[in-house]
Amino acid sequence: MQETMPPDQHRRSRLVVPSRSDRLLRNFTELIGGPMGHRAAPGVVSPGFFTVPRVLGILTVLAALLALLVKGYCRSNGWESPGQFYATCYSDFPELFRNRGLGNGAFPFVTAGSYFEYPVLMGFIAGATALLVPGSGTGAGRVLAYFDVNATLVVAVWIVVVLVTARTAGRRPWDAAMVALAPGIILAGFINWDMWAVGFLALAMYFFSRNHLVLAGICIGLGTATKLYPLLILGAILVLALRTGRIRAFLTTAGAAAAAWLAVNLPALLADPAGWKYFYQFTESRPAGYSSPWFAYNLVAGRLGWKPLEAAVINSLAMDLFLAACVLIALLALAAPRRPRLAQLVFLIVAAFILTNKVYSPQFVIWLIPLLALARPRWRDFLIWQAIEGLHWAAVWMFLGQVTSGGPSQHNIDMPYYVLAVVAHMLATAYLMARVAWDIVEPDRDIIRRQRMDDPHGGPFDRAADRLRIDLRHPANSVLPWRTAKVSTDV
Repeated sequence: MQETMPPDQHRRSRLVVPSRSDRLLRNFTELIGGPMGHRAAPGVVSPGFFTVPRVLGILTVLAALLALLVKGYCRSNGWESPGQFYATCYSDFPELFRNRGLGNGAFPFVTAGSYFEYPVLMGFIAGATALLVPGSGTGAGRVLAYFDVNATLVVAVWIVVVLVTARTAGRRPWDAAMVALAPGIILAGFINWDMWAVGFLALAMYFFSRNHLVLAGICIGLGTATKLYPLLILGAILVLALRTGRIRAFLTTAGAAAAAWLAVNLPALLADPAGWKYFYQFTESRPAGYSSPWFAYNLVAGRLGWKPLEAAVINSLAMDLFLAACVLIALLALAAPRRPRLAQLVFLIVAAFILTNKVYSPQFVIWLIPLLALARPRWRDFLIWQAIEGLHWAAVWMFLGQVTSGGPSQHNIDMPYYVLAVVAHMLATAYLMARVAWDIVEPDRDIIRRQRMDDPHGGPFDRAADRLRIDLRHPANSVLPWRTAKVSTDV
């Protein structure tokens, strides 16, 4: 007798199984019995307690415990130089707690005369978490407590990012395991508050994928008030809005983002104008930051006797190169044979920003991890990239230990090896950009679209028809608004 399927199972969609769709994982599972059988129906048949979100949560907690072990030396011996560099456990939390007045009651953008070199919402997070630490002063016990409070909150946000990425991925929730187990997050997640901005952008992409454009815009605005890079998603949305003619999707999202950003920044601007301006003045006037291509160039120039690049020149070159990259990405998006997916464009824009920016802190790697999980969830390329980023992560601490504290020579690395680590990180990121761009040029190679999906992250752009497309080889065949119907402003 044929078994009747429960009614709720008819409403479920089959999930894409990593051991079936990814060659590396398929070969790896031979160690534990081989890939899941073709008669299994994940997503249709209930797995019991071990649902995908619960397993992803457990994996994230295990990874967080490993990340805490990485900081074990500093938690036991304090964050002092050069030990914090050679033990690779440096964190901005203790540094800013001691040296920005946080331990003595200063609240960024509220306390007059307190200057904080980060955007407003990050300053509020830094000040609010300092209030959670009992006592007063900047003793070792309070420094450790401040680190632990912020690390705990970072783990909470990390779990949110993993679960939201799984929901955004649609039928491919297991791709979020890249975020849960990412070596880059394990090594760099507790350096700064960047995970908060990552969380806001992940929420923005989730709400956008569900056509909640106002909520998506609010999250973009809050993310931009935490770290500037979430603003870059609006560039991807604009290009897709032009290609599909759905301009209202961009206007609604951008308007909500602007309103949310102003709601956070205006009070700080009115309360402490000098403190609010300091972040932007500091960003403009600071020299090239560690691990940026500009810093690597200046190191080589100093060794060879060349003239180093000044801050003003770097600002101009970095902006020009980034704008040129954005133009190329927009041209790729408008000329591709099939409309690119939102996650692909966001990844390309953020990666271009990282490669051209005059600062590359080790924690910036976590910006790209959730985006790559949505743009190109290929485990082989992901793990190779993470391994190279891990080498760079170790190299930067060895180099900082030398230049900031004159530590023992046996723990230092010479400048050429550090520059090679920076170049390797840049080449690995550029390689991922090239693979994502190749998937756009040849959409049949896109692993997401092989699963009979169009753009599960694209919200109003999912399955939308072209209203503007440029055919570079045959311009006469381009799809232009004035040759078809009037450009729609519908969502």
